[in-house]
Amino acid sequence: MYQHFFKRFIDFWISLLALLILCIPLLIISICLYIANSKGNPSLEGGGWGRLLFLQERPGKDGKIFKIIKFKTMTDERDAEGNLLPDAERLTEVGRFVRSTSIDELPQLINVVKGDMALIGPRPLLVEYLPLYSKEQARRHEVRPGITGWAQVHGRNAISWTEKFKLDVWYVDHISLMTDIRVIWLTIQKVLQRDGISQEGNATMEMFDGTN
Repeated sequence: MYQHFFKRFIDFWISLLALLILCIPLLIISICLYIANSKGNPSLEGGGWGRLLFLQERPGKDGKIFKIIKFKTMTDERDAEGNLLPDAERLTEVGRFVRSTSIDELPQLINVVKGDMALIGPRPLLVEYLPLYSKEQARRHEVRPGITGWAQVHGRNAISWTEKFKLDVWYVDHISLMTDIRVIWLTIQKVLQRDGISQEGNATMEMFDGTN
């Protein structure tokens, strides 16, 4: 009952309320990021919004594709050949703070209200990973992806992909109100500690190639 009705009901109203409460802080953050991301050419998609928001297609429940919404934490600076500079070089000071505190994830509350995502669930990854999953790993798409999740609070980007997928599938098999409350509590702790934000040598995490 919780998974098929109450979870969605709770997600919708909490997310909508959070957006209303946070509207002023989100506006201030938006202005700071817009100014910080002014270096380089603004993204073509979305015009001026390309400096502020990062939109990318991600697979959701049952592999259905949707566009995830995040605050943009990097500039569009390029080298002499027109190629984007490495992520670590394009990450601004404001962007680093926003990412380390997970503020960049807050626009995904809009995705939750729309029904693309849940507050708690496996993180939505890249579309290109879909054919690389094993049958067991693909079970992570049996539920809506989340802003935070069981794998996020047990290592986030600091653990291997194999460990991450095992934790995602564990969550799929153990969804409950108490599990979600535990994830929220652990997420608050992780955010305050700024723990597991990236793997060593990467701005976030190395790409998944089907083996790591």
